[in-house]
Amino acid sequence: MDLSNITRLDSNILLGIVNEKLRLECSSLEELVVMYEMDSALVTNKLDTLGYHYDPLTNQFKCYDR
Repeated sequence: MDLSNITRLDSNILLGIVNEKLRLECSSLEELVVMYEMDSALVTNKLDTLGYHYDPLTNQFKCYDR
């Protein structure tokens, strides 16, 4: 899947794809953004609009209370 242009992806779809890739293929967010040539700030900002942040301990984006 081409994740290089994440601006066109729905935020909810992006969340599912990113968490799946983190669970199955990548050991960190840094590895994911390098592997798929993504902008780390763009990913985190887009998922932050949904109320999700990256948790390095579990290697996934999790919902947080605002």
